[in-house]
Amino acid sequence: MLTLPARFAAVILCFAPLFFQRSWQHAEVLLVGAILAPGRRTVSSILRIAGLSRERRFVNYHRVLNRAAWSGRAAAMVLLGLLLNAFVPAGPVLLGLDDTIERRRGKRISAKGIYRDPVRSSHGHFVKASGLRWLSLMLLVSIPWVGRVWALPFLTALAPSERYCRERGRHHKKLTDWGRQLVLQARRWMPERQLVLVTDSGFSALEFLAALFRQEVTCVTRLRLDAALYQPAPPRRPGAVGRPPTKGARLPTLAEVLVDQTTGWQRVTVPGWYGEGDRVVEICSDTAVWRHAGMPVVPIRWVLLRDPCRRFNPQALLCTDLAQEPLQIIRWFVQRWQLEVTFREVRDHLGVETQRQWSDKAIARTTPCLLGLFSIVTLLASRLDSRTRIQVSASAWYHKQRPTFADSLAAVRREIWSEQGFVVSRQSVDAAKLPPALREGIAYALCHAA
Repeated sequence: MLTLPARFAAVILCFAPLFFQRSWQHAEVLLVGAILAPGRRTVSSILRIAGLSRERRFVNYHRVLNRAAWSGRAAAMVLLGLLLNAFVPAGPVLLGLDDTIERRRGKRISAKGIYRDPVRSSHGHFVKASGLRWLSLMLLVSIPWVGRVWALPFLTALAPSERYCRERGRHHKKLTDWGRQLVLQARRWMPERQLVLVTDSGFSALEFLAALFRQEVTCVTRLRLDAALYQPAPPRRPGAVGRPPTKGARLPTLAEVLVDQTTGWQRVTVPGWYGEGDRVVEICSDTAVWRHAGMPVVPIRWVLLRDPCRRFNPQALLCTDLAQEPLQIIRWFVQRWQLEVTFREVRDHLGVETQRQWSDKAIARTTPCLLGLFSIVTLLASRLDSRTRIQVSASAWYHKQRPTFADSLAAVRREIWSEQGFVVSRQSVDAAKLPPALREGIAYALCHAA
């Protein structure tokens, strides 16, 4: 068993009560080994890096994922509590919600479907991808030693395909239904905190927004330029008969506001515009009621943006909190891009799409665990000293100003390896010999790094 530094053990042991004692011994090896293992995150590669390549009861480690009794939702609650205590102890909590496609093939992967590939598709070109669709809820926080916002996943759910539900006689839930359940679960975990949710246009649906509005969750997302906007409903007259009105007079669409010569535009500077620094844009904003036949009525504040240099097409945003400033709404929304960065990082550095589980339970657990590993690594990096955290992998031909997630992962790995006996005391010049099993694990990591 690998020895953990005391500062790391305080974080890892918070998950121990979720398991039975024997299951936790195996789960801890998988967790620490997943941090140390390069390349694929299969159970066999984790056992090799942990020096357990000769373990004959290796099936016990597979059972942690496909058979053991533990709750992923309870683990998500523990992880969220650790993240809030470390990064957002007070103030509003900014959440991001987005889906991603895990490209998986195989006849035994029953929940896979055919979806639009968001990476290779464009407005005029449609590309399909086969795989699993995951919906992840992340905490958007500013990381002090990095100097930028990171999206830290803590709750991820599998949204099965329609064919999967039809073959099992289940009701197929839309992506907005899954998203509503995830956000309302986070609301039950944080009943006293102000929640702000940032999503893309796929969740710009009246039923979704109305459900969150009733639970006092502020939602920021895109708004169609041709959306039907109205004035608020007038006060009901005394003695009036019939159903009360839900809307007032029809307002011009945002497409009409965009071309109207009398529209008053205001120039503002948006910091951190999609990682490009400050960006000067022109905005106009107002409040309205968004309504569609047969759908709930949602009061919104809309913000219309356009670029004076015409580097991007005009776009509109909405916020269900009418009192928010337009600039704050824009600053919240541009942080949504960090969700895409996190999806890229977990594929590059944490082995998402390299696991090889085939049972339904193992599939439903492995990817959420790897996404949550991104947040756990960030928590462990926050426990390092300031000099270790800011180290970057720079060279003569590659200058890096600020550390990235790869640097944080390397610092955490270095601290774990140092605890195994790599660092000797200054008073003693004798280096301790490493156990043979651990030497084999290190040799495996060096020889099979690709």
